[in-house]
Amino acid sequence: MAKKVASTTTTAKKKTPGRKPAAKKTGDNDGEMSSSAESRAADNGADNRGNQAAPAAVATVVAPPQQQTSQQAPAPAQEPRRSFTSNPPRQLPPFNTPSGASGGPATDTRDDRRDDRRDDRGGRYDGGGGGGGYGRHRHHQKFRGGGGGGRFNSHQEERYDEPEVIDGPLSGTTIILSHEQAKPVQQLIKDAQEIGLEDVAGIKRQELIFRLLKKKVKLGAKIYGQGVMEVLPDNFGFLRTPAYSYTPSPDDIYVSPSQIRRFGIRSGHTVAGEIRPPKDGERYFALLKVDKVNGEDPATLPSIVSFDELTPLYPEKRIRLELMDDMDMRIVDLITPIGKGQRGLVVAPPRTGKTVLLQKIANAVTTNHPEVKLIVLLIDERPEEVTDMARSVKGEVISSTFDEPASRHVQVAEMVLEKARRMVEFGNDVLILLDSITRLGRAYNTEVPHSGKILSGGVDAAALQKPKRFFGAARNIEGGGSLTILATALVDTGSKMDEVIFEEFKGTGNMELHLDRRLADRRVYPALDVTRSGTRKEELLLDPEELKRVWLLRRVLNDMNPLDALEMLKEKVKKTKTNGEFLMTMNTRS
Repeated sequence: MAKKVASTTTTAKKKTPGRKPAAKKTGDNDGEMSSSAESRAADNGADNRGNQAAPAAVATVVAPPQQQTSQQAPAPAQEPRRSFTSNPPRQLPPFNTPSGASGGPATDTRDDRRDDRRDDRGGRYDGGGGGGGYGRHRHHQKFRGGGGGGRFNSHQEERYDEPEVIDGPLSGTTIILSHEQAKPVQQLIKDAQEIGLEDVAGIKRQELIFRLLKKKVKLGAKIYGQGVMEVLPDNFGFLRTPAYSYTPSPDDIYVSPSQIRRFGIRSGHTVAGEIRPPKDGERYFALLKVDKVNGEDPATLPSIVSFDELTPLYPEKRIRLELMDDMDMRIVDLITPIGKGQRGLVVAPPRTGKTVLLQKIANAVTTNHPEVKLIVLLIDERPEEVTDMARSVKGEVISSTFDEPASRHVQVAEMVLEKARRMVEFGNDVLILLDSITRLGRAYNTEVPHSGKILSGGVDAAALQKPKRFFGAARNIEGGGSLTILATALVDTGSKMDEVIFEEFKGTGNMELHLDRRLADRRVYPALDVTRSGTRKEELLLDPEELKRVWLLRRVLNDMNPLDALEMLKEKVKKTKTNGEFLMTMNTRS
């Protein structure tokens, strides 16, 4: 009797619900596998019947048990293969969906992670500048771009908005951005107070202009801007202003990549058009419409020949430096005549008057040749010299003082060069006065990646390639247009690097003007060494009779020492009003 009770208990234990039968190691058929899966699903359903808080998604997973026939065993349960067309398209969550409530799975699948990597590579700039795009992930709002933008905060979303018409006190008023930038700070503060702009005390000039223009636009005004294009490596660009020497500033104008591609705009182009203020989250003014490029219709850009494809020639048209009331320029015009497309080097020791000489050359060019576009580029100079040059010269003065980093010297030099090249492509005559090419070479030596080959004086072998490109851009163009560059080179500074830089540029120019320290110490100006100064191919610039008399003058001066030669020349020139009159007084019978 006891044995029967024990066997009954064992049988009851085997039939207790919730117990899982042990799986057979061998000989299990498909029906037994299916029965095991069905029993597990039934157990899970039984456990969840009493739990009302269980999610509905779990209940839908359990399938009703299928009845098996004894004639044929069912096939193993497999997940049906989904075709490409059966996959439903992914949908973006609504913009008001809270973070993490997109309705999708809690974790990213392998496809999602692949999309993340693709979006990170191809859409790294999406949603920049507060545009509200998708910065990294396309499905979850917590990764959505906007605000400051993608990786580069300066990149704004490309938009093609129509100018918003606002009725206000300034409706119908057009504001020229360059006029606002030329105003003194006191006038800007006064304008801000008149229109009710608050909290303007202590902010920088560029930020004040930025806020002032935004306020005027809200009052109904329109803004017309102009600047020199600088295309950044990310294919968008900004219009820099010459008033700030092309320094990046808050009131720069953003130009989208689509506008740059559509019109073929390159670095150095002077672009003008209507602009709009930044919208929510954006940081810069944006260009709405391109009206002019270098003063011409943008439709003419495809027909412009690139600067590198133009044919260079020797200078043939002379730039007259002679002024009746300036004896220094009369002497320079006699000894070293300059033509359009000249590549001249002013070799000067310290304190020999090279900066003053450049000022006089600039004033002579603007007086005698107003058609020539003048740019004075001061690299690593003193701030007071920059102010004096800007006030005494009518042309464009661009500077980078000695207290600024070498990267700033390089950036401003490349902007000036690109602007000059674009102007020459349009057939203009451009003159660049560079002070000095030695310090520009020093800046490139600091910024260029080291090649491992060091010349004497610590100059990297690859450092002078771009300064040579700058100086070598001077040329006379066949068919119209020219770029003239007069650059100063420092010597006798006690620096081996300066000597190496001068030797590298020594034979690259076609005009050299040497200044003598001994003449400057005796206060004899211009401290011009007439025996060492001269112009190559000067017969192309002078008429035959004038050339004959100039050669006679040189033969006389070469027999004297530099001091006596300059004093005698100044005395003879002072007695006449023009150089032509002076040359006619010379006896050519010998």
